[in-house]
Amino acid sequence: MAQQTALLETNYYGGAWQGNTASGTVDITNPATGEVHAQIGLSGPADVDAAVAAAVAAFPAWRRTPPQDRIQYLFRFRELLLKRADDIARTTTMENGKTFAEAKAELQRGIENVEVACGIPSLMQGYNLEDVASGIDEIMIRQPLGVAVAITPFNFPSMIPLWFLPYAIATGNTFILKPSERVPLTARLLFELLHETGLPAGVCNLVVGAKPAVDALLHHKDVRAISFVGSTPVAKYIYSEGSNYGKRVQCQGGAKNYVVVMPDADLDMTAKIVSDSAFGCAGQRCLAVSVAVTVGDAGKKFNQAIVDLASSIRTGNGLEKGVQMGPVITADSKSRILHLVEKGVKEGGKVLLDGRKSASGTTGNFIDPTILTGIDSSNPLTSTEIFGPVLTVNESNTLDDAIETLSASAFGNSAAIFTSSGAAARKFRYEVPAGNIGVNIGVAAPMAYFPFSGWRDSFMGVLHGQGKDAIEFYTDKKVVIERWPKEWARKF
Repeated sequence: MAQQTALLETNYYGGAWQGNTASGTVDITNPATGEVHAQIGLSGPADVDAAVAAAVAAFPAWRRTPPQDRIQYLFRFRELLLKRADDIARTTTMENGKTFAEAKAELQRGIENVEVACGIPSLMQGYNLEDVASGIDEIMIRQPLGVAVAITPFNFPSMIPLWFLPYAIATGNTFILKPSERVPLTARLLFELLHETGLPAGVCNLVVGAKPAVDALLHHKDVRAISFVGSTPVAKYIYSEGSNYGKRVQCQGGAKNYVVVMPDADLDMTAKIVSDSAFGCAGQRCLAVSVAVTVGDAGKKFNQAIVDLASSIRTGNGLEKGVQMGPVITADSKSRILHLVEKGVKEGGKVLLDGRKSASGTTGNFIDPTILTGIDSSNPLTSTEIFGPVLTVNESNTLDDAIETLSASAFGNSAAIFTSSGAAARKFRYEVPAGNIGVNIGVAAPMAYFPFSGWRDSFMGVLHGQGKDAIEFYTDKKVVIERWPKEWARKF
């Protein structure tokens, strides 16, 4: 296994690829094979300063560019994303581990955000009213903030940057992406395509680094807005630190997503959807089902059905045909997940499906689908975001009991119910404290024209990503009140 010694340039600012000034390096490793296929340098504060300076320099001309002209670059970007979709998906699979099909589906959701942002000439419009008082008119207009930053995670390296980038630049801001240093190659490819669109230098910039780069962005006086997606502890840090430095901040945190399975649900269909949700992307997504709560006599049939489905999932290298689930991102992630499972079993949990000894062999960070039941409410498995292919199944006597169980979670990202009862579905959506609700849907992922919601410890901020919230987040409102006396008009 030969290691690439030449550092790959992953910073992009001022319209060109750049090296970095920091001394630390990171190997980019294929989670399925352990192969090192790139080595990158980690950026420090000096690199951040250079990227911000490029964004600041580009802002005056970019904000004066008519919205109709700004979105032409996004139209070109969309066409290039579609044209190079296979290359982007393959890169994502090699550095993240998810299957090729999952990587392509992820990119498509990102492209949808580019498409929505192309509607900025309408979406960014303000409003007005004549004669708010005699002879006085009032107008509300939206103006861009300046330099906006997004700090994005490893699990969706093409989609999540596109939750932010298209809206930020379409509304007239300049933009800096700081992707996870674990998966910088997908972001690098996105920026190669942005460069190909002819986008003016400094409008979009890329800086790859770890915490020193993040802190430099949080503290920089010229950064106006910060978007973040990642774990809740880091989300809380970024929200607090960014706000303390006067930034507009939105932080999507972690999750512990529940589904409630009612006795009147189509249990075969439900098991298939829940299996796809829990084990898709190896469970490494903030909308993955983590806990299923069966109500009444739904449990026995559901448990057997989901074990049968999950046990048939083929785990392996995501670039191989027929593979349905890839590895987790790192060996450390694998160890952490296995530790949580073993702790749950030692404290009385029952294993319905044991994926700890992966049939895929010892190479790669593989864990097969794992299903547990009988986990006590005090066990970390009931409160910790596992971020791996592990599902726990609990039992409940009534819908009220099930809602009480999931409401005890500190998180509020997503929750779903499976039922044929409209009354049960309405009660669930009305009472459950989560921002994304599914009814007979396993992954309640909002479309690009709706906000990606989240409550409680799953979100810090007021305005979410995507849709109208994105327009509000990336613009300032300016209210103009005008009076033009008639006698002034007589002078001309």
